[in-house]
Amino acid sequence: MAGIPHDHYEPKTKGEKWLNSRLPIVGLMYDTLMLPTPKNLNWMWIWGIVLTFCLALQIITGIVLAMHYTPQVDMAFASVEHIMRDVNGGFMLRYLHANGASLFFVAVYLHIFRGLYYGSYKAPREVTWIIGMLIYLAMMATAFMGYVLPWGQMSFWGATVITGLFGAIPLVGPALQEWLLGGPAVDNATLNRFFSLHYLLPFIIAALVATHIWAFHTTGNNNPTGVEVRRGSKAEAEKDTVPFWPYFVIKDLFALAVILAVFFAIVGFMPNYLGHPDNYIEANPLSTPAHIVPEWYFLPFYAILRAFTADVWIVQLTQFVTFGIIDAKFFGVLAMFGAIAVMALAPWLDTSSVRSGRYRPMFKWWFALLAVDFVVLTWVGAMPSEGIYPYIALIAAAYWFAYFLVILPLLGVIEKPLPQPRTIEEDFATHYNPTAQAAE
Repeated sequence: MAGIPHDHYEPKTKGEKWLNSRLPIVGLMYDTLMLPTPKNLNWMWIWGIVLTFCLALQIITGIVLAMHYTPQVDMAFASVEHIMRDVNGGFMLRYLHANGASLFFVAVYLHIFRGLYYGSYKAPREVTWIIGMLIYLAMMATAFMGYVLPWGQMSFWGATVITGLFGAIPLVGPALQEWLLGGPAVDNATLNRFFSLHYLLPFIIAALVATHIWAFHTTGNNNPTGVEVRRGSKAEAEKDTVPFWPYFVIKDLFALAVILAVFFAIVGFMPNYLGHPDNYIEANPLSTPAHIVPEWYFLPFYAILRAFTADVWIVQLTQFVTFGIIDAKFFGVLAMFGAIAVMALAPWLDTSSVRSGRYRPMFKWWFALLAVDFVVLTWVGAMPSEGIYPYIALIAAAYWFAYFLVILPLLGVIEKPLPQPRTIEEDFATHYNPTAQAAE
């Protein structure tokens, strides 16, 4: 698909021409800042800059923290205490890094759900969506490995439980688990490996982010209406778009300032609110915590993992059909990763010809229920696996899969969408300049 017509960078001075012919970095920056952007973008489009800030924050604070951290089981916990007590500003660096991970995931979940609601995964943006899901998986891996590094009780036992999931894979599981750990159990080799990967993965994420930005610069941004920018001529495109600078840059920076005010208030006044008290106890392989829970951003998928126990009929049926190859533990692992996979497959599971949820009345209700379902999964993932909680987790997990595998494909067939605006310009006039539209 051809790009949106717009003015490209033209070097004027000899120096600019010399640099542009060898490394067109100025042209790339110009085209990025002056990218024609749909002028009807709402406040849900601010999460990109928040995510970019979070990535930069995590890399910068992570590099400084790595200078003072010791990836050795006898010294890791003490080195974290050394950072907190003895390094100049060390406590602030650590709190920024720890809470920065939480802000990162808050922003990415809102970013993903915005994409799901407005149909940002639909053609021609399927590759952009898939790259985004790869970024999310890399974020989860990075955050998990980072959680192990303080070498507290939750770090050690969380690593033991999560890496134990790989051991549930038939045939190759035990060997894969031992290869991942660097030995038969979570120990010094594991800590070293996780530290190395935790340091490396953010740079891979940065490369994926650059590819993600490149991808949507090629196809153009989606917008709340789901109507594409007119590409017939530059004059038509200009009626639907405004340059990214200064309009959306200023809007994004304002939103970022508001979010950072809240973020720094949390870092300054309640930095340990989202942490677990047991992780301030040094790791002890001989003392298992009463209730092992991961960080909050893993809880929805942890709830799905625990929901499919041996007494669930679909687990029993699968075990019978596969002659016991897929047991309850492995089924839970498949369900956990499958919950992410069905999100990645949304471009092909959604059969509706209408992109934006704004014009899909039935879809709105089911999507609202999905958002509530995600919150319920997060809550129940933190609860003990006893009493009524496993039943709630099972119902919530069932709805998650039903939404993507059953409801989304069916809605495209049975739903009658509302009338859509013909152009972005028309939608913009309706919302922001109704007098001009009436005059027309």
